[in-house]
Amino acid sequence: MPDLTPAQRQIIDSPLDSRLFVCGPAGSGKTTAGVARLTHLLAQGVPGDSILMLTPQRSLQEPYVEVMHSPQTLAGGDVTPATLGGIARRMCDLFWPLAAEQAGFAQPDQPPIFLTLETAQYYMAHIVRPLLDSGYFESITIDRNRLYSQIIDNLNKSAMIGFPHTNISSRLDSAYFGDPAQRRVYADAQDCANRFRQYCLNHNLLDFSLQLEVFANVLWPQEIVRNYLTQTYRHLIYDNTEEDGPRSHDIVREWLPEFDSALLIYDEGGGYRRFLGADVNTAWALRELCDEQISLADSFVMSDSIANLSGGLTAAILPSQTSNVEGQTSNVDSLAIIQSHYYPELLDAVADEVQQLLASGIPASEIVVLAPYLSDALRFSLTHRLEAKQIPWRSHRPSRSLNDEPSSHALLTLAALAHPQWNIRPPKFDAAYMLMQSIQGLDLIRAQLLTEIVYRPRELTLAPFEDIKTDVQERITYFIGEQYTTLRNWIEEYRNSEILPLDHFFRKIFGEVLSQPGFGYHDNLDSVRVAASLVESVKKFRLALDLTGFGNLSGLGKEYIQLLEDGVIAASYVEAWNPQDDDAVLVAPAYSFLMMNRPVTIQFWLDPGSSGWFQRLAQPLTHPYVLSRDWRSDQVWGDADEVRTSKEGMARLVSGLLHRCRERVYLGLAELSETGFEQRGELLRAFQKVIQKTNQ
Repeated sequence: MPDLTPAQRQIIDSPLDSRLFVCGPAGSGKTTAGVARLTHLLAQGVPGDSILMLTPQRSLQEPYVEVMHSPQTLAGGDVTPATLGGIARRMCDLFWPLAAEQAGFAQPDQPPIFLTLETAQYYMAHIVRPLLDSGYFESITIDRNRLYSQIIDNLNKSAMIGFPHTNISSRLDSAYFGDPAQRRVYADAQDCANRFRQYCLNHNLLDFSLQLEVFANVLWPQEIVRNYLTQTYRHLIYDNTEEDGPRSHDIVREWLPEFDSALLIYDEGGGYRRFLGADVNTAWALRELCDEQISLADSFVMSDSIANLSGGLTAAILPSQTSNVEGQTSNVDSLAIIQSHYYPELLDAVADEVQQLLASGIPASEIVVLAPYLSDALRFSLTHRLEAKQIPWRSHRPSRSLNDEPSSHALLTLAALAHPQWNIRPPKFDAAYMLMQSIQGLDLIRAQLLTEIVYRPRELTLAPFEDIKTDVQERITYFIGEQYTTLRNWIEEYRNSEILPLDHFFRKIFGEVLSQPGFGYHDNLDSVRVAASLVESVKKFRLALDLTGFGNLSGLGKEYIQLLEDGVIAASYVEAWNPQDDDAVLVAPAYSFLMMNRPVTIQFWLDPGSSGWFQRLAQPLTHPYVLSRDWRSDQVWGDADEVRTSKEGMARLVSGLLHRCRERVYLGLAELSETGFEQRGELLRAFQKVIQKTNQ
């Protein structure tokens, strides 16, 4: 194995009975050593099915999955890639008779029904909607989808941290001072969480929080369950421990002595999933149980100039926690500033620079464009400019509703047109946008013209293209007309055939029409990825509701569309995270890129003056720091705490991004931001300090 450091070789070649704790910053070769260690175990004759490979989320398993599927990997059983949540679900399923009655489920003789984030929001909405009409949450203004998701988030945190879900409001209330109306909001959120949990127990529904609680509180203490796990898995590789929750660390702490060997990998400077319950302190404490601790300090990613920039920025953001700024050796050779007065001019300049970088030989996959938040307007404006220059791109926004993605919204519009019995009448703009998304080469102006002529919302019908006047046909073009006719005929044939489940309908129309040459999904990989997530989402929704008897085949499709219209936040789908070797520029929010955990050569940072780099999202129903294990019940959350944690979070974010950058950062700075305000954010001030020090 060439190009490995002595420390990496020590990790890989350690005895088969060693327990190692490996730490170091991003880019120091920890995961590379972990993957090589996995290969070494298999080469030494360790059965693959005795190896457990844990990560906090499935997307982080990709380097290990690649080597497991490699032709060079020796046969000997399949390694188990998993998360603690995934193990909890499997154990709940396998040992359901043991868990059901003790956990308080009303129907222990019936099978469990596992919920995704989307189906959990569906049932939460079913419970909360009537309460909203009776005055719940009347003192706050919040989208319903965010309200549902924050209540679910509170339940998830209670399970991941390890406190009773009935104590959520008391923990939030004890740390709060201010408007008394907020205390009523906490009480309402607690009541909704209690009702949801009871509904789940009454109907054998297990969301993530209940799966983890049943496993940790009921099944894990059982000798038969623990024996099954300890006898099945004899070797552990646990990567990115710092992104997991305290309850996961508790279970690993108890389980660790039972493994023949273990490799725990900790990313210094990590903890990006703090808002989801990640705890770096309980992860770091696991080192006490390991035979040896190995630190990897040298970066295989950052150039010296990028490393200097990272040190200078961190010192500028957190001068009290690092050596003083004057003592730092800053270097801005790796920093380029793209400056303009208006925001559209900035996006033009960014697209031009990306084009020049591609012309210089840098692959598109080695370039990312990042922003604190990726709004629809920013995404459209930037990707439109990239498309105009024929630059391949892809985007990733994991927390967005599938209804907000143009490619999935077009599929949902097609579903409504193909199922008139649902009585869902898409507006003309949605129909026009669907045609533009579905037919290759159709712009919005001609799509709207075509829609005005052929679409009849009251009857839910599309008129034939040949009925259009000849001069208008020529304006739209006969090629577009041919593609439109193919799509219209398919819908008419489907209307006269047997109704399919919604996910089957999507697969059918995608395979027979939309993915064919001349149609919008044929070579648009970003749209294909979103469509795949939509199909998986619909399938899981259908299976969950089929088991509960909540609706009939036709009604389930309508229920799903209405669920998305409520703005339900999408679950995380592995297809959306994996680059799949796409040679395309990535456009993403900064934190989403961090959780992909992959280095690139060039990074563009947009909106450095935005408060989004510094301030956390306003969440009136939850709090990631108060609902954590290290927050004392007698503490009150004040402005000083908010400023301190915001600075620490921004320093962690900036350092994480730079540790995943090889050569250069472009700072995209417009005098007037995307929203038209002057740029004055904390990140911009930190850059100004670094640049001023360099020029001294």
